Amino acid sequence: MLSHVVDRVRSAGCAPIVVNAHHHASVVAKACAELGALVSREDEDLLGTAGGLSLARSLLGEGDVLVHNGDVLASASLAELLDAHEARGAAATLLVVQREAGEGNVGWDDHGRVVRLRKETFAEGETSAGDFTGIHVVSERVELPPRGCMVGDVYMPRLRGKAADLYVYSASEFVDVGSPAGYLAANLAWLESHDLNAYVDDDVVIDPRVTVDHCVIGAGATIEGEGVLARSVVWPGAIAVAPLADAIVTPRK
Repeated sequence: MLSHVVDRVRSAGCAPIVVNAHHHASVVAKACAELGALVSREDEDLLGTAGGLSLARSLLGEGDVLVHNGDVLASASLAELLDAHEARGAAATLLVVQREAGEGNVGWDDHGRVVRLRKETFAEGETSAGDFTGIHVVSERVELPPRGCMVGDVYMPRLRGKAADLYVYSASEFVDVGSPAGYLAANLAWLESHDLNAYVDDDVVIDPRVTVDHCVIGAGATIEGEGVLARSVVWPGAIAVAPLADAIVTPRK
């Protein structure tokens, strides 16, 4: 997942790339070393989305920052998001997925200015609504607290102060991979985007009595049984037994 996000951020021309780490920080740091990314570690308490970004500022350097949640994949062009942010001179530009009027956690007017966050309305004129993806561009002029939330402790107070420099940029879709259901959906979406029925890595053993349908199978995995293995992800080295559907199979007990 981290590799996918780092590749997308790098393709948008962003550098340096800094990954915030707390849970399993040593595992994240090892992955970052392989990916050519820097690591900002919250070694003790969680600092929140704003505090984490504030801590990473010394590694990020000067300039506006593209912030990308590590458990989110979106189809929008990050380069176009950055261009839209720069063209407007925004304090922040939030990548959103449009929903029905009045729905979602963000509302904006005809000019793309944010007029509602969560359930709080800050100005009149909401004409569109949607969900914030956790991907946004933050101007270097935005003051960040050492601890706190970007939405609750930075953006919402700014809007309460009548600032009109927070904007949105619309994406067609996004997948939150922070749950097993979201993780499975992201893998199936990846197969569809590459026009693949299945992805089978190296050294996979599949019983000839098994039919694989819309699955991602990692290196060294074994598929046993008889019937169909459908809409599933099998991790490297894991053993899956057909028939099986809508499953994530890991080598862990």
